[in-house]
Amino acid sequence: MSKKVSIQQSNFDFLKLIKKNNDRDWFNKNKDRYLKELQNIELFADTLLSEMNKHDVIETVSGKKSLHRIYRDIRFSKDKTPYNTHWGGSFKRATKARRGSYYFHLEPGNSFIGVGFWGPEPSDLKRIRDEFSYDPKPFRAILKNKNFIKTFGTLQGEQIKTTPKGFDIIDEAIDLLRYKQFLLRKNFTDKEVLDPEFLKKINEGFKYARPFLDYMSEVLTTDVNGISII
Repeated sequence: MSKKVSIQQSNFDFLKLIKKNNDRDWFNKNKDRYLKELQNIELFADTLLSEMNKHDVIETVSGKKSLHRIYRDIRFSKDKTPYNTHWGGSFKRATKARRGSYYFHLEPGNSFIGVGFWGPEPSDLKRIRDEFSYDPKPFRAILKNKNFIKTFGTLQGEQIKTTPKGFDIIDEAIDLLRYKQFLLRKNFTDKEVLDPEFLKKINEGFKYARPFLDYMSEVLTTDVNGISII
């Protein structure tokens, strides 16, 4: 990495101020400061994108395009505060052959990176479960990899308590079959986020998620006989 780009204390301080003053009047009066802080977040995301493209192919064209809006969609929310109190962004993998995406969330006391599949379509969920039932060993090997465990701990996501329709409770992969979401998450302390090496650590985390994403991509782009469907 030629130049270190880091999250600044002022980036977090501004988020704390928004949390205390989450209204349009305050935000409009402090719009210039917001744009100044945003500039560093965009630079951070741009540099991260450049590093990620060294080990994956990302469809997202720029750090700026990766960032989520500071403005909240409050149309269907009971919480009517107009602004998000975090910096966040996501990177979509390129081409139909690469499924899944990367996400980063920066917030005082609640920073993390996430990877995976939040809401698989029923057909995708069925295909994944069919693969688990047929042979769970390759996926279990990914979950048992030392770098995976060190970074993400274990697979996360919502699970059902019963047996999925069409499968047997005595299936050797029943623990995997109960997942409805397939998520990886790594939390970071504020001290870690503000460390000059933070971008490097995020990129490393995303790199360790690649075997998981590549496995899912292979499953979701082939039929039960392993023949490409794209």
